[in-house]
Amino acid sequence: MRKFIIGVIQMDSQGDVDENLKTASAFIEEAAARGAKLVAMPENMHYVGLESAAHAEEIPGGKTFLVMSALAKKHKLWLHCGSIYEKNPNDARPYNCTMIINPDGELVAKYHKIHPFDVVIPDGPVNKESDRICPGNEIVTVDTKEVGNWGLSICYDIRFAELYRLMALEGANILFTPADFTMPTGKDHWETILRTRAIENGCYVVAPAQCGVKPKFQAYANSLVVDPWGNVIARASNHPQVFTTEIDLDYVDKVRNQTFTLANRRPDVYDLKKTEK
Repeated sequence: MRKFIIGVIQMDSQGDVDENLKTASAFIEEAAARGAKLVAMPENMHYVGLESAAHAEEIPGGKTFLVMSALAKKHKLWLHCGSIYEKNPNDARPYNCTMIINPDGELVAKYHKIHPFDVVIPDGPVNKESDRICPGNEIVTVDTKEVGNWGLSICYDIRFAELYRLMALEGANILFTPADFTMPTGKDHWETILRTRAIENGCYVVAPAQCGVKPKFQAYANSLVVDPWGNVIARASNHPQVFTTEIDLDYVDKVRNQTFTLANRRPDVYDLKKTEK
C-alpha cells in the first residue's frame, strides 16, 4: 500500500517575514508530530505586502530556504514551500517561486508561476501581476519516489486546464495549487475548479491557501485536499492552522482504471500543434 500522511498549512501571512517563518515553522513541527511525511504551504508564505521585489530572496541560500531546509532535515520531511519571491538576475521583477525540499534538506526542484494574474475589467478593477512578477516558462513535475509524482502550479494557474493535463501525462498523481485567492472569486470558483482538475486528471489536488485580510483584499481561505474521484477529503476553516489527511496513491490507479480519462484521449483530433498551423 502506498499511503502516507500529508500536512497542509493555511496561513495569514503579512508583512513581517520573520513572524511568517516562525508561524510556518510551528505548523511544520505540529504536522511532523502528527506523522506527516510531506507538508505543503500556501502562496506567498514568507511575505504578503506591496513590496514583492524588496522581499525577494536567493533560492537556494536565502533566509526562507535555510529555515525550511533545516526543518526538512530535522524531521525527515518533504516540504512543498508554497511560494516565495525569488530574485531574478535578468529582470527587476522577481519570480513567484515554489521550492521543493527533500528530507535531506536539499532543493530538488523549483517552479516559477507561469500565468500572471492580469485582469482589466472595463469600468472596473485593474490588476496586472505581470508588472510586479516575472512569469516562468517551464512546466515542472517532480517524481519523489517516496510521496508521489508532483505537478507544480501556483494560484491563478488553476484556470488553465491544459497545464494540469500535461503534468498528468508526464506522470503527476498529486497536483499542488498553493494560492492567495480573493473572496469574490474564491466563493464561486475555488472549489469547483479544484475538484474539476482532480476529476479530469485522476489526481489528488492539494490546495494550501492564505486566509485573513491582505493589503488589497480579503483572502478566501478554505484550503482543500481533493481525491482523484473529486471528493473534498479535508478542508480548513477560516483561520491559520495545519490539518492532516491521508494520501493513497493506489487509489489514483484505481480511479484511473474506472474512468480512463487519460487513456481515452484523442490527440490525433485535437493536437495543439495542428490547430496552431
